[in-house]
Amino acid sequence: MDSITAWLHEKNPGLTGGIASDEDLIEARLIDSMDFLEFIDLLEELSASSIDLQEVTIDDFRTLDRIQQRFLSPPVSSAASEAASG
Repeated sequence: MDSITAWLHEKNPGLTGGIASDEDLIEARLIDSMDFLEFIDLLEELSASSIDLQEVTIDDFRTLDRIQQRFLSPPVSSAASEAASG
C-alpha cells in the first residue's frame, strides 16, 4: 500500500498527512479521470496481473481497503473458504 499512497501524494502535492484506509479516493478527488489509467497501470504492476476493465466497477477503486481486497490480496480458493467456515 506504500506505493499506492506515495503515488497519491505525488499526484496531489497539496495532500498532507496520511490517507485513511476508508477514505473515498474519488470523492476526495485524489484520483481523477486524467490519472485513472496510470493508476490502473500501477495496480497491475503491484499485483502482477492484468485488470480487465469489463470486470471491475468504480467502487473497486474507492478506498484503500477496497483496492487492497480487490487487487492486492491473494484470491481465496473455495477449499480455503470451506475450511475457514467449517
